[in-house]
Amino acid sequence: MSTHGSPSPAPPPAAAPRPGTGPATGTGRRVGGRRRLPPLVLLLPATAAALLALLPLGYLAVRAMERGWGYAWDIVADPRTLELLGRSLGLTAIVVTGTLVLGISLAWLTVRTTLPGRRMWAVLATLPLAVPSYVAAFTWISAAPSLAGLAGASITLTFACFPYVFLPVAAALRGIDPAQEEAARSLGSGALRTFLTVTLPQLRPAAAGGAILVALYVLSDFGSVSITRYDTFTRAVHSSYQAAFDRTPAAVLGCVLVAMTVLLVLAENRTRGRAGHARTGRGSARPPVRLRLGRWTAPALLWCGAVAAAAVAFPLATLGYWLTIGSSGDLDQDKFWSATVATLTVAAAGAAVTTVLALPVGVLSARHTGRLARLLEQSVYAGHAVPGITVGLALVFFSVRYAYPLYQQLPLLIAAYVVLFLPVAVASARAAVLQSPPVLEDVARSLGRSPLGVLRTVTVPLAAPGIGAGAALTFVVIMKELPATLLLRPTGTETLATRLWTETGAGAFAGAAPYAAAIVLIAAVPSYLLGRRS
Repeated sequence: MSTHGSPSPAPPPAAAPRPGTGPATGTGRRVGGRRRLPPLVLLLPATAAALLALLPLGYLAVRAMERGWGYAWDIVADPRTLELLGRSLGLTAIVVTGTLVLGISLAWLTVRTTLPGRRMWAVLATLPLAVPSYVAAFTWISAAPSLAGLAGASITLTFACFPYVFLPVAAALRGIDPAQEEAARSLGSGALRTFLTVTLPQLRPAAAGGAILVALYVLSDFGSVSITRYDTFTRAVHSSYQAAFDRTPAAVLGCVLVAMTVLLVLAENRTRGRAGHARTGRGSARPPVRLRLGRWTAPALLWCGAVAAAAVAFPLATLGYWLTIGSSGDLDQDKFWSATVATLTVAAAGAAVTTVLALPVGVLSARHTGRLARLLEQSVYAGHAVPGITVGLALVFFSVRYAYPLYQQLPLLIAAYVVLFLPVAVASARAAVLQSPPVLEDVARSLGRSPLGVLRTVTVPLAAPGIGAGAALTFVVIMKELPATLLLRPTGTETLATRLWTETGAGAFAGAAPYAAAIVLIAAVPSYLLGRRS
């Protein structure tokens, strides 16, 4: 980490902390001994994003309390609820551990070693983003029915979610100043000790951000756990909504999910630490020396190949099989192309709006450590763990009662995507801003730039690659969203995901294959670009 002393030969006793080492870092600012409040240009849109994300919680609170605290507590204390809690947390722990191992190992191999074909392996490590988890679950269960249950759900979600860890960790590895690692090695530390004591602590924010996204994805996933027949909170919530007119039990279970989300986000915040992670200038003048794998080259290639085969090749081969046995003449061309256009439209619009709302939250999270900034960031994560069907019902409830013209219109569907996937864009924005030097923003302000001017001319341009990567990732996950799309899509609108679900629900796997293949092909484009950037 670069440090800069005062240009004065005799600095005053109360010298300002150096960039990246104290309270004046990019993660917290003080002026005259007082914590500086976030500027309104960030605070107002971040507050709007947080309120939108909290809207489903208001719906859950209203529904859960319809029959009183006693009835709600009976549902929470029911042995079945406690069993679901254990099953959900167990699955989450397995998947998060697996994705951390896969994501960090592949990022390190493709960025910091002489692994042959590094760029190809980086691209392959992002392509699982193009395969919806419910499609991947179907391919595994259709090939090995014995995997139904915890094993199938764990395998499916681990291979579907590890890019959420790989991408931010790979970006962080590119941004770390190699001079620190070289200094550690020059002092006698070996490659493993240098990685554990110097590199890994700097990867902690990126890895923790990816892990929290994985955990929230697992908690809110419905499609893959349904296909693998593993009961979790989301499957129980969906069954409760469908089985009874009384929505209170489902709302109470949704509240338990939200409570777990809050605890996970708090735990992730504690892993970040207080040190800054940016450097001023370019750091070392030469790129980091890649570690020669030597005799470990073959095992490294075998590891990368096994992950790519399980996460990419196997699902694609299964889809190819269904495309081969299906009849191309049975495909309704008009429905197919209409669904494709609708998918591109809603995904692009949703990604654009989500990224714009995520930017102020990400900047606040990276540059301010006050309670208000933490509260706003934690609020946007709440909707990500709420099942898509709950978010959809909450927005239907709101639109029918207070904004009827929005009912079954595109803006309401976009709002659902924002609630569900705002954390994806926030995590990318925060990581990108953390690696941009905060001292440059201080210089711009000292030259008279307004907070909006600093944001527009300094913060956003420096963080633009990371923000763009977050937008591409958001586009991919929106395109695959199913429950909220089923409930909120405008009348007569079908997306590739809804058409796929309709065909699969009818048992027409060959008929569903073209829609699944289209989802994979479209999602592969931004996934490929993300991999090239990595």
